[in-house]
Amino acid sequence: MATQRKHLVKDFNPHITCYICKGYLIKPTTVTECLHTFCKTCIVQHFEDSNDCPRCGNQVHETNPLEMLRLDNTLEEIIFKLVPGLREHESPKADKPKVDEEGDENEEDKDYHRSDPQIAICLDCLRNNGQSGDNVVKGLMKKFIRCSTRVTVGTIKKFLSLKLKLPSSYELDVLCNGEIMGKDHTMEFIYMTRWRLRGENFRCQNCSSSQVCSQDGTFYQSYPMVLQYRPRIDFG
Repeated sequence: MATQRKHLVKDFNPHITCYICKGYLIKPTTVTECLHTFCKTCIVQHFEDSNDCPRCGNQVHETNPLEMLRLDNTLEEIIFKLVPGLREHESPKADKPKVDEEGDENEEDKDYHRSDPQIAICLDCLRNNGQSGDNVVKGLMKKFIRCSTRVTVGTIKKFLSLKLKLPSSYELDVLCNGEIMGKDHTMEFIYMTRWRLRGENFRCQNCSSSQVCSQDGTFYQSYPMVLQYRPRIDFG
């Protein structure tokens, strides 16, 4: 009777390690567009700066590659069975409660508004004819984002500061239709009160006219909502 060949864990490493961090796949997450799998944390961080798959280089999605990710629970169970002690090593990290600044909420239970209604936004850099700060505040390489309608202008400012690598003390103005928005204004509030009600944001389906249309076509709203940003102007 032929002896059964034993396989070592390293024989499976090409199939159970992450291309980005080179470690064993933790919460293996597959890109549905090309079927390449990575650690969830690794691929989410990668998609903050790129829309391309880090392994094959193919574009995953034009604006929101996170939509193309799927957790592979079956592969996760296989990896835990193959690699001794990996489940025990990772479980304390997953089970350990995390307390926010208010002190009582488990961060793992938050979905960070992923289940909220989403809105597409264009973040456009507003130039001000040589105004001080224009050499610091530049246009984003990828200015189209999708976020929850509950996101506030304050969060958008933090996002811009992070992407533009601005000093923590640097102040920005965020505008919609030329009007400065308050930091507590949500995207839904701006959409309903500043963007949706402006006539120039609507176009006729038949002739693209923004004024009275002789073809009696249906008017639809230009999409996405455009927010502009610039260095804060001190009027004092």
